[in-house]
Amino acid sequence: MNRTLKYILLSVCGCLLAICIISSYIAGERLGRTRICERIEIRVLDSLENNFISQEDIIKVLDKTYGKYLGVASDSLDLTGIEEIVNRKSAVLKSEAYVTADGTLHIDIIQRKPVVRFQKQDGGFYADANGCIFPLQSSFASHVQVIDGHIPIAANSGYKGEITDASEKKWFDSMMNLVNFLENDSRWKGKIVQIHVREDSDLVLVPRTGRERFIIGQPEELEDKFGRMEKYYTAILPEKGSDRYKEVDLRFKGQIICR
Repeated sequence: MNRTLKYILLSVCGCLLAICIISSYIAGERLGRTRICERIEIRVLDSLENNFISQEDIIKVLDKTYGKYLGVASDSLDLTGIEEIVNRKSAVLKSEAYVTADGTLHIDIIQRKPVVRFQKQDGGFYADANGCIFPLQSSFASHVQVIDGHIPIAANSGYKGEITDASEKKWFDSMMNLVNFLENDSRWKGKIVQIHVREDSDLVLVPRTGRERFIIGQPEELEDKFGRMEKYYTAILPEKGSDRYKEVDLRFKGQIICR
């Protein structure tokens, strides 16, 4: 190899090595610096389904409960504590807090998904598929099955979290069984718009169309009761007409009592 070319190659390699060393040093210096949390970004990941939580809600509760998080060292933030504060919001199912290299505090949120709304004279509450109840939200109303009337659940916990009273829990579970039946049966999904609980605890179903009100009593033997309701629609209604009856009683096995 030509001596001059050899020296040139050695010089180039030396320059490249020096550049790598300097770059590594600068990168190390930058990593060693303390990052400051300069902004916050909140994402509600399922906002297209429900809209219970807003960025303003989360910032307000953090400012009140957590304290200062902007303008402080990122590594000093208690991310677990921030998640715990956000998760206390009744409509929040879970959250994840993390900081990125640009000094942004990110909070990703998934909301509770209500499947039923209970409405009482003194207020109401939602329940999700896991049986967790949470208050109605002033900012958004979810279009779910409505149960109103004499709801035997007290507001001892402000309608938040799990129901602890055994009798209330038993009643709640039976109602969720009815709601799930209506949701999972293609014949009845979307057909019942309201479930009314009478003072004697019997249930009255209000269909989307028609003047009839169907009394089913307790939420049990649902296949049989809805089978007789189907017979009313396929056999009795076509013969008697839609304006003939106001009330259809399905409480007694093997009977369809029309009034």
